[in-house]
Amino acid sequence: MLWITAEEALSRLGTKPQTLYANVSRGRIRAKADPADPRRSLYQADDVRRLAERHAGRRQSEAVAADAIRWGDPVLPTSISTISGGRLLYRGRDAVELCEHATFEQVAALLWDTEGVRVAAGGEGQSDTSRMTAAFSGLSARVMSDLPALYRKPFVLRAEAADVLSTVAKALAPWPEPQPLHERLALGWQRREAAEPIRRALVLAAEHELNVSAFAARVTASSGAALSAATLSGLATLTGPRHGGAWVSVTALVEKAASVGVREAIRGMLSSEGIVRPFGHRLYPQGDPRARALMASFGVPPLYASLAEAGEDLLGEPVNIDFALAALAAVFALPEDAPLVIFALSRTAGWLAHAMEQVESGHLIRPRARYAGPGGDSGA
Repeated sequence: MLWITAEEALSRLGTKPQTLYANVSRGRIRAKADPADPRRSLYQADDVRRLAERHAGRRQSEAVAADAIRWGDPVLPTSISTISGGRLLYRGRDAVELCEHATFEQVAALLWDTEGVRVAAGGEGQSDTSRMTAAFSGLSARVMSDLPALYRKPFVLRAEAADVLSTVAKALAPWPEPQPLHERLALGWQRREAAEPIRRALVLAAEHELNVSAFAARVTASSGAALSAATLSGLATLTGPRHGGAWVSVTALVEKAASVGVREAIRGMLSSEGIVRPFGHRLYPQGDPRARALMASFGVPPLYASLAEAGEDLLGEPVNIDFALAALAAVFALPEDAPLVIFALSRTAGWLAHAMEQVESGHLIRPRARYAGPGGDSGA
């Protein structure tokens, strides 16, 4: 059949009459008067079929893209890390196994695919500003003076990455010595006995595939911006309560549990927020291996242990890395912001790895938006 009626065309296209007429006026669908009724039109069947197939493909790709952004299929190629079978792998090496012996600096070198990484000595000690504020200030001061990352050799970028990491370390671990960083943090906090658990935490939190802060860093780097700008994007994203700020909910849960009991505290958070963030992780159905590995390195405080047991019983979910970092800070009486400081310092290595990989790919990350506002043409 070469020519079909408006009803048939609309059925095949799945659109409104206005959209059909718009496609005719734009030359996408040929039309002619119906010989049986000059007041009606007929539409070229092949044109309708071709446009219907195009729309079907567009809808399918839009659905795939939307689902991919929300914990869906992989959307970017990377050789930095992956999560597979309940394991976190850094360039093919198990992060849990690495935390048994590796330093943070060694893991940074692995993630950057380079021989070694040396972090410059810290500053003169604690200042009046918060650690995170100092980190933002240090990176911001570099952004407009550092060279764009685009078109620069990989070995030059890796040297600059070490310098950017040193800027962050000077802010978050503001003590001149010693090396490596886990010892600098432990001694700066006057908790020498916490050095080994801090080392494990730095290794385990260094990288986590295409998390939101890594994606933010990659988007910035894809524009050709400086590595310091990409790191600043990652750091800003980390502050959100759904990401690096999740440890705050652990503290709130513990405080509530101390007053009303662990089960009531969990029920209360679930009722008020609809989620208990210290438990579960969508990428680890059988439990977060980073949390297990970190908590195995110290004696978990009784209240935290009771919360972990009750949460798994009530929610069916083991604790995650946010819970483990908060427990680490509690058992060694570290500063209140220690979980965020450790997380931010550690994850800086991952952001820089992603930024450099994105720059080397040469691709700009520029997705399209599906407009859903007023005046949109739903069928064209």
